[in-house]
Amino acid sequence: MSSAHLTQVRKWFFQSPPAEWAIQQLRELLIGALRLGPVPQHVAFVMDGNRRYARNHQIETVEGHNLGFEALARILEVCYKSGVKVVTIYAFSIENFKRSRYEVDALMDMAKVKLSQLAQHGDLLDRYGASIRILGQRELVKPDVLDAIDRAVALTSGNDRAILNVCFPYTSRDEITTAIRGTVADYSKPFKPALKRPFSETHITRNIRSRQLSIVSEEPLPLRSTSDTASSVDADADDSASASTTPNPSSSTSVTNKNPFEDNSNPPDFEPSKSAVSNYPDPETITSETLSEHMFTAGTPPLDLLVRTSGVERLSDFMLWQCHQDTSIVFLECLWPEFDLWQFLPVLVEWQWQRKKAREREAISVKAQKRGVKLQ
Repeated sequence: MSSAHLTQVRKWFFQSPPAEWAIQQLRELLIGALRLGPVPQHVAFVMDGNRRYARNHQIETVEGHNLGFEALARILEVCYKSGVKVVTIYAFSIENFKRSRYEVDALMDMAKVKLSQLAQHGDLLDRYGASIRILGQRELVKPDVLDAIDRAVALTSGNDRAILNVCFPYTSRDEITTAIRGTVADYSKPFKPALKRPFSETHITRNIRSRQLSIVSEEPLPLRSTSDTASSVDADADDSASASTTPNPSSSTSVTNKNPFEDNSNPPDFEPSKSAVSNYPDPETITSETLSEHMFTAGTPPLDLLVRTSGVERLSDFMLWQCHQDTSIVFLECLWPEFDLWQFLPVLVEWQWQRKKAREREAISVKAQKRGVKLQ
């Protein structure tokens, strides 16, 4: 029997109802086994290989993207069933606008339809309580596509058990630039003045002192006798006469009555810039956490696993900030429309094994440190 006939027989067998039932039961069993171990809380996918799959199978490029969406639905179900809380997908890069207008328009139209399908009541996201978040530059999207995106986001806004981050249109450099711009804007705003409390201790003390001063100022001064008044008048007359005989009286008077704070040659030590600067946040307090709070992915768990299909081993300007020392980056040879549980299962098992080994090393180091403390 030729290989073509064998392929047809194999395809017929796996599409038969008993075989489909058995495969579905096996999938559920494997997913349940995955939940027994550590599960990545944040997984990202670079869905690469749709166009190459279309060329290899001699179909339209748009059809390759449609098959890629079906693969996404399969993987989302596997992730949410396994216990993954956040899934981030690279749906459309800002650089993709350089492609042909026909392909860009087709991708935009497909995004409208597919996001609406995902967000429909009772569909995949609603079953697993996942909400859609759009990460990227909204101003680059056409108004009709933006309306469809907003409707999908609104339909899933009540779901709070999981998240689907759709990067559309997105590049990591643009995200970092936006985060820095937002940080600078926040640190350029002065602190809000403290609210005055009318019944605070300081306020009450100040009012009591002001009332005491007003009472003292209102007390009548003691009356002076006529002789004292006359003598004081004579003394003032003598002082004025002596002052008139003093040469250059204007200079003498200016020296004795001069206010030191009105001398422009020796101004007092006063630096208003320090008080003005103190009203603003200190830029020295900016940390990596500060920038992370301004990223599109703020509020989500750290990235645990990043998977890219099609055999290309680069990140292509995706999640550059979120990838850290504990992020596992996996490059697979299969094309995205071919990606399903059977390609994803070994990746998850490998991640669980690495995490188990890391925890064992941490436990050993902690025990060693405790022994060292006891020995001391």
